[in-house]
Amino acid sequence: MARIDCRALLFDLDGVLVDSTRAVARVWSAWALEHGFDPADTVRRAHGRPSLETVKELLPHADAERENARVEQAELLDVEGMAALPGSLALVTALPEQRFGVVTSCTRRLALRRLEAAGMAAPRHFVTSTDIRRGKPDPEPYLLGAERLGLDARDCVVFEDAPAGVRSGRAAGARVVALRTTTSDAVLREAGASFIVDDLASVVAQVTPDGLRLELKDA
Repeated sequence: MARIDCRALLFDLDGVLVDSTRAVARVWSAWALEHGFDPADTVRRAHGRPSLETVKELLPHADAERENARVEQAELLDVEGMAALPGSLALVTALPEQRFGVVTSCTRRLALRRLEAAGMAAPRHFVTSTDIRRGKPDPEPYLLGAERLGLDARDCVVFEDAPAGVRSGRAAGARVVALRTTTSDAVLREAGASFIVDDLASVVAQVTPDGLRLELKDA
């Protein structure tokens, strides 16, 4: 059992709060095949990053905004099988709203759609790709997430499942708890995860006078 004292928690969305893995794979695989790319490699590249950055990387001479809009529209329509991941709903419901935020590489519209499909309410403190200039693995998303809570990122614990997100949280100065919901332990360790757990069902949060005390089971 690992214990961590902190001021607040910052959650990634896909693969941490919401199980969207199959929908993401379906959309990006179809897009990859359309453009002659390897589907598995394309899905890997897209994981945990703003979709526009993936499009620009793979199609540097295309109309990236147009292609990205097509990808987003497909993602908005495909919510089949989307659900809250184990422990996520119970954990965020138990937290005071000033003690957590969500930091996602989705656009705001897509993030709200996925939360709704998973039966989860939109958080008060929310950072999406719509709000930033540089996406994960850059530290900007988590620096902004902490700022919106009125805190320094060093006072926060980040929960991530993707290497790009782990690197973003660490670069911002936060401690990062990685979930093995989509990525292997070896890759998460290489990215810099402070701890690794199965999912949010392994996390217990207790409100303290100074913030939160976390207990991580089997970390």
